[in-house]
Amino acid sequence: MHFRYRVQMDGVRNDATVLGSRIRHFRTGAGLTLEALGARLSMSPSKLSLIENGHRELRVSDLGRFASALGIGVDDLLRDEAPNPRAALELELGRAQSSTLYRTLGLPAVKPTRGTPTATLEALVGLHRELARRASEAVATPEEARRGNTEQRHRMRARNNHLPDIERIAEECVAAVGHTTGALTHREVSRMAERMGFTLMYVDDLPRSARSITDLANGRIYLPPASIPGGHGLRSMALQAIAHRTLGHQPPGSYADFLQQRLEINYFAAACLMPEAQAVSFLRQAKDAKDLAVEDFRDAFGVTHEAAALRMTNLATEHLGMRVHFLRVGDDGAVYKAYENDDLPLPVDVTGAVEGQVVCRSWGARRAVQQHNRTTEHYQYTDTPAGTFWCTTQTGSGPEGNFSITFGVGFDDAKWFRGRDTPNREVSRCPDAGCCRRPDDALQERWSGQAWPSARLHAHILAPLPTGRFPGVDEAEVYAFLDAHASV
Repeated sequence: MHFRYRVQMDGVRNDATVLGSRIRHFRTGAGLTLEALGARLSMSPSKLSLIENGHRELRVSDLGRFASALGIGVDDLLRDEAPNPRAALELELGRAQSSTLYRTLGLPAVKPTRGTPTATLEALVGLHRELARRASEAVATPEEARRGNTEQRHRMRARNNHLPDIERIAEECVAAVGHTTGALTHREVSRMAERMGFTLMYVDDLPRSARSITDLANGRIYLPPASIPGGHGLRSMALQAIAHRTLGHQPPGSYADFLQQRLEINYFAAACLMPEAQAVSFLRQAKDAKDLAVEDFRDAFGVTHEAAALRMTNLATEHLGMRVHFLRVGDDGAVYKAYENDDLPLPVDVTGAVEGQVVCRSWGARRAVQQHNRTTEHYQYTDTPAGTFWCTTQTGSGPEGNFSITFGVGFDDAKWFRGRDTPNREVSRCPDAGCCRRPDDALQERWSGQAWPSARLHAHILAPLPTGRFPGVDEAEVYAFLDAHASV
């Protein structure tokens, strides 16, 4: 069973140029001049010309009149395709020349005429396609990535971090393999892949730049070895690979598209591992008992602590009526991931980006890293200029070093959570520099001008993002891998 999904941020675009081109095609095919067709429609030739050139939209009420005057059906007019190959070239050239990419070149537009050779149109369109391809593979800067992440975070905040269409698709996919309760098994994930026409293959020579590779030609999804530590994460990797096909993704046309697709596949995987109906039922029971806990939710579905905390942000506002926040913070206090719709005062730069910003030393995300026993949850209330917030924080470690995962709510919603009776309470005045970023007066007086530290530079801050249709992926390495495995 195949499902297709597309997030439309800007609504449906009515392409008047295609409709105008179809009108011109049927008019000339009927041997009618602009004047002749205009007479049938009681419309001036100049107005009709504007409609045919896509400069004026045709009203819905006029579609029947045009179709009748041309001796065709309304459906013939409304097809969203060019009437013939030459018209398709003209339309594509017109769109390319009206794009922001072409306008930035400062070059004049070429308007095709009846005498323009088709070969000339093909050459011009080919040049524009290559220009667009090279632009799409241009180096993405860290600033572009931060800007894209910020815009995406704002969009998801407006939606309460909840995507109902993907929830529905995930529930249908999970139900199709007979899953009803508990943790989704590796076998069930394999069956989901099989229903999409793919076989899961575990290999130990995946290119370092790819988490998984889907071989569309041979129906295979290549994943890391099943025996790797924390191998339960392979379910999520496999589901993310399946998601690209299930959600109908095409190669990303921009870095923003890449970020959107990454968000969607992560959301799909989480919605499969923690299906909405089961997850909401579990969380509501815990809320009724005033015993909500990330660790219980994590254990019930056999996922990581981070995955459970993130999934709770998808469901808490929509189904439990509470606003929340989530943080993944490095042991140096830098933010890796963040979401909030409870007005937690996240640190942001002048562009509004939060990634890489340092959170207050008094927040639970940093206090938890300082405690000796890191195997237990750290609960804390924090008084901030925006109000008091409660949070639960768990620590972990990975290739990037130690980190903390925080899930929290405003003071009024703390009553629903285990750990609400914690005595831990801190005060944060950030972004006031006097809170935790400025040395106290005694230390300032003693050491000012007497110290010269050498900063540890994070190279990735200055590095451009890798080029290619799939940012960060070495296509040469991937294609060589596929070629080596295709005959196996």
